[in-house]
Amino acid sequence: MKIVKLLTDNGSQFTDRFTCKEKQPSGRHAFDQQCVAHGIEHRLIPPGHPQTNGMVERFNGRISALVKQTRFSSSAELEATMMSYLNTYNHHIPQRALNHMTPMESLQAWQKQCPDLFVMEVYNRAGLDI
Repeated sequence: MKIVKLLTDNGSQFTDRFTCKEKQPSGRHAFDQQCVAHGIEHRLIPPGHPQTNGMVERFNGRISALVKQTRFSSSAELEATMMSYLNTYNHHIPQRALNHMTPMESLQAWQKQCPDLFVMEVYNRAGLDI
């Protein structure tokens, strides 16, 4: 699957918009350069409008709540908890934006509709398919 457009917030990890005099992205930021190198159009949400990036903000809020309510005794325990949550989120929590399917169900349905877009089979397991 080829990503052609990418929408991000205005975080310093994605843009130099607010460090430039013109308050416009310069195109020299490492993230922008990687996007150009891969033929991806990088778009930024309007400043002060996180709702534009609502799905990501909601997911980040869920992760933040999980981390705040749990005391981890090691980084391995934190990683195991995050992987467990990722599995639950991707395989067991239907999303309204995905017509009440889980992300994995939606991806599998998309693969059936457009098999030529997928180089690898979508497996029904947690984590990244390599």
